[in-house]
Amino acid sequence: MILQSVFQYDARLGIAIPLLNKDWESLSIEEQEEILWEWETIREAIPDRIKELEALIVKKQKELDSEEDFYKSCNLNTEISELASVINDLHLWFRLDQDLTMERVHR
Repeated sequence: MILQSVFQYDARLGIAIPLLNKDWESLSIEEQEEILWEWETIREAIPDRIKELEALIVKKQKELDSEEDFYKSCNLNTEISELASVINDLHLWFRLDQDLTMERVHR
């Protein structure tokens, strides 16, 4: 099945992401539709994943507010920055569907 070779779980993001090993145009229409269908299922979970990460950021910010140890504060800031980076990447992946859909419409 093509989907097993297309989608690979990314532990940092917490979702499977598409990793095509050939050009999109070289895939059959059926393969493209199958991939888009699976991607839409994955994509639907992204807002919930973002909410989870935002809750972690809020928790860490509360810890940071009461942290007096400089090194622990630095670590918390680093963790918050990394979580924010993941959220940014998830937003980019979430918008990917719009690009693929528009590409299909303009063919």
